[in-house]
Amino acid sequence: MTALGKLLRTTAFKLALAYLVVFAALSTVVLAYVSWHANALIAGQLNATVNAEITGLAEQYRQGGIRKLVAVVDERSNRAGNGSLYLLTTVTGDTLAGNVSGLPGASLAEAGERELPYQRVGEANTAPYPAVVRVFVLPGGYRLLVGRDTEERERLAGVIANAVQWSIALVVVLGLAGGAFVATRVLKRLDAMTETSRSIMAGDLSGRLAVTGSGDEFDRLAEAVNAMLDRINELMAGLKEVSDNIAHDLKTPLTRLRNRAEAALRDARSDEDWQVSMEQIIAESDGMIRIFNALLLIARAESGGVRGQLAEVDVADVVREVAELYEPLAEERGAALKVDAPSSLIVMANRELIGQVVANLVENALNYATGEGGGDEVTVSALGSGLNAEIAVADRGPGIVEKDRARAVERFVRLDSSRSRPGSGLGLALVSAVARLHGGQLALSDNAPGLKAALILPRAATALAGPPELARLAPPTAAAAE
Repeated sequence: MTALGKLLRTTAFKLALAYLVVFAALSTVVLAYVSWHANALIAGQLNATVNAEITGLAEQYRQGGIRKLVAVVDERSNRAGNGSLYLLTTVTGDTLAGNVSGLPGASLAEAGERELPYQRVGEANTAPYPAVVRVFVLPGGYRLLVGRDTEERERLAGVIANAVQWSIALVVVLGLAGGAFVATRVLKRLDAMTETSRSIMAGDLSGRLAVTGSGDEFDRLAEAVNAMLDRINELMAGLKEVSDNIAHDLKTPLTRLRNRAEAALRDARSDEDWQVSMEQIIAESDGMIRIFNALLLIARAESGGVRGQLAEVDVADVVREVAELYEPLAEERGAALKVDAPSSLIVMANRELIGQVVANLVENALNYATGEGGGDEVTVSALGSGLNAEIAVADRGPGIVEKDRARAVERFVRLDSSRSRPGSGLGLALVSAVARLHGGQLALSDNAPGLKAALILPRAATALAGPPELARLAPPTAAAAE
């Protein structure tokens, strides 16, 4: 496609052309009105002047009779260059005074205003001139004609008409030039963006659209696309990390599962040996099933498929139920599980998912609050905070340094590089996904010592309004947890 063809097909040029057509049409209407109004104004002034002269001459006739009027008409007729026309005739049509000749027949027969051609005295062989005249019948049958030559008016009307035509032509030319200029600039920006996009599609994910800093719509589009590309890069990196983590977290239990099955076939000699081997195999299988169940729950939450199943849920009641469920485990590990949920706290939520994420937070806290480095104390709370409900689980464990909190909610991310503690690295990813599903957020803070993971959700009165209510909260240091 030629450069001209590309230019003519651009949206910018089409918009400029459409604007030009509308503007030219409006300009034509306005200029035509100005021309008509100017001509009407000039004609009105001519008529007013003629009427004023008729009135004055009639008064001269009334005061001094026909002799006085003849003298005045002669005097005014002899004034050169003013375009005034005078003619005084008898009832039989004989000229008494004036500077007009060659009038069409019966021009003076009737009184009133009219336009007619005339010839000047002494110019019998010239073409007639246009004029606006008024004929007035005086007492005694005398006819008095007073008028103005309209040749100058018609010349002025022609000048105005030419100015209108040239103005419209100038508008069209400048509009086309401006449209072409704007379209060329737009096309240049789009060509650069298209070229960059093609290089990105070819595999260069480091490419980014140029941002000029003007803040126009192209800059906003470029910034949005660049942000999208950054997000894609993050997802690609996350996918690679998830793949590596899956390979590590599933390969090890699968290997153990196979080894235990092989050992059972090789070494089991009694029913008791078979029983122990089968229990170990089942435990390994349960661990892998938990991983896949967590992945399914995360996908379910992130897809928003349960958004239509939200109902009023008393999260304080959910917290008390989960704490009661984990009380035996806490006692077994020698940890104190405290509950702070003094009153009803209603949110719009999916009870099953809220119960699952609270259980994940409590289990995660128990894992880090007991054993080496643990503080042996976990507090679960459900408290109101303005328009929001805060479900928090705090432990006295080693906590998470601030720089690692953003990564902690990513799938399969485990900050325990030795992987000596139980877990798959999916628990907090699930909590974060469920928080977003409910228009909330997962916030981390230092429990000094330990970690406080808070699930913040809109309360029932505001839950239907969605995420904007959370804008009233100070943003968390990171949307993460252990």
